[in-house]
Amino acid sequence: MTKVAICPGSFDPVTYGHLDIIQRGAKIFDEVIVAVFNNQSKQPLFSVEERVHLLESSTSQIHNVSVDSCNGLLMDYAQSKNAQAVLRGLRAVSDFEYEMQITSMNRKLNEDIETFFMMTNNQYSFLSSSMVKEVARYQANVSDLVPPIVEDALQKKFSSS
Repeated sequence: MTKVAICPGSFDPVTYGHLDIIQRGAKIFDEVIVAVFNNQSKQPLFSVEERVHLLESSTSQIHNVSVDSCNGLLMDYAQSKNAQAVLRGLRAVSDFEYEMQITSMNRKLNEDIETFFMMTNNQYSFLSSSMVKEVARYQANVSDLVPPIVEDALQKKFSSS
């Protein structure tokens, strides 16, 4: 049986921290589907289509990773993809409390799908998409935080505003 994991997130934009989790997850699972969700509590910089494109470009060298988008509940999406697991990255203890609440609700919705937490590489433990956007807004160098295609996309977004 193929072991499928969903790696959900808003990815606005994808960072090297996200890619660290995706790459390491791809070594554990037969297939990793990176699912771009539109977080209603956030004002995204990039459209869902742009985020999917940036992720596809950033993960194209990983043969068992695909990128998709979803508007509904994660557990419904995971079930529709025959996934056995959800893969989530943790940066710090503060992430754990929030993630534990989400995981508890997800287990209530579908107890057959397990959640796996992976600690982000220490060099990315401070990194968030929000922080990247804030720094990029002021034309600071983000080349060590995001892939080149994302850096270019950020520069274009902020040069036009």
